[in-house]
Amino acid sequence: MLTPERQQLILELIQKHEVVKLQDFVEVTGASESTIRRDLSQLEEQNKLKRVHGGAARILQKGEEPSILEKASINLYEKKMVAKKAADLINNGDCIFLDAGTTTFQMIPYLENKQITVVTNGFAHIQSLMEKGLTTYIVGGFMKNKTGAIIGSKASQSLLEYNFDKAFIGANGVHLKTGYTTPDPEEASIKNLAIKLANETFILADSSKINEVAFAKIAPLQSGTLITNQCEELLAAAFRDITTVIEV
Repeated sequence: MLTPERQQLILELIQKHEVVKLQDFVEVTGASESTIRRDLSQLEEQNKLKRVHGGAARILQKGEEPSILEKASINLYEKKMVAKKAADLINNGDCIFLDAGTTTFQMIPYLENKQITVVTNGFAHIQSLMEKGLTTYIVGGFMKNKTGAIIGSKASQSLLEYNFDKAFIGANGVHLKTGYTTPDPEEASIKNLAIKLANETFILADSSKINEVAFAKIAPLQSGTLITNQCEELLAAAFRDITTVIEV
């Protein structure tokens, strides 16, 4: 297979699946891992895809936002690792804010038997929190059908009734210059408010979110500790110059 044909096939796979593992490219194209890595490097230089740990991902438009069902299956293993580390940071007696999102959702199985109080704006979180027997408060407001996040002015007013020991926030983009970002300005506003109401903030973002920039700014990097899975070392070092980074 000629290089242009192989690279076109790579791009078609990225468009179809959003995140594709290196081995999947090898199986579909019949090329070696080293050849695929060269292809991915060239395509990344052309800004046609984004390399992530173990594969590559489609570059999203600034305001583009996958649905909760679409996001739930992407990088699930990495999300679970990040979520477990975040849950390990919670102590009995803590009052926490659990942001809407698929990575924060993965924290819930690790919260069982913890004596904590949870406030969430994630509609999808509620049933799982109840099943774990956790004391849970729900933020009131408008619910986005696409992501299940409860947002808007009423959500902000509701959130102001609380103070948190720790806030756990999801982000679509983590960038050295633009900080933490998400596609929806109203979701960004809720996340930012929760950060301000918490003694400590932890941003949960798997490596596919690193160096991404979404439309709406949540907060600068130093606003919270970043929890992520394996990150390219030079980039991780640059992030550590600005904020605390926990890699899993």
